[in-house]
Amino acid sequence: MSNAKWIVDATHSSVDFTIRHMMISKVKGTFHTFDADIEANPSDLTTANIAFSVDLSSIDTRNADRDNHLRTGDFFDTENHPKLTFKSAQISKTDDDEYAITGEVTLHGVTRTETFSATFEGEGKDPWGNVKAGFSAKGSLNRSDYGLTYNAALETGGVLIADEVKISLEIQASQQA
Repeated sequence: MSNAKWIVDATHSSVDFTIRHMMISKVKGTFHTFDADIEANPSDLTTANIAFSVDLSSIDTRNADRDNHLRTGDFFDTENHPKLTFKSAQISKTDDDEYAITGEVTLHGVTRTETFSATFEGEGKDPWGNVKAGFSAKGSLNRSDYGLTYNAALETGGVLIADEVKISLEIQASQQA
């Protein structure tokens, strides 16, 4: 089977993140607006081409003040850097339906090579005859690698915001006819 074009079904997909706060807890958030260009054969992702983008202003941590602060120059600076992008460069199979996807992440004007683990969750037809496929992916970024260094020292030691941001994606995509 050759690669087919797939369109992300955003209503059945999510882009989420987790970051440690005050070294004692975790804050979770999501991005509501994202898109992807995917050309893939779901049964063998090693030949896929994936380009993914996230609208950083769509951040939601369930706290409007924090979300607004994250949009400022202290963090994402969404006025000047509105998107996080990913473009796959190499995909290798690591196990049945599991892959390592390496590509270029651009965030805050900085581009770095990152690798994410991905799983093909399955394929099927919806009640209207549309072919759907599910994918999960996870990985992490060090925010300081992208110039996101805002922080504060804690009087008990440590820092307010961890450097590592864990990312999790759940994607349902529709095959284009």
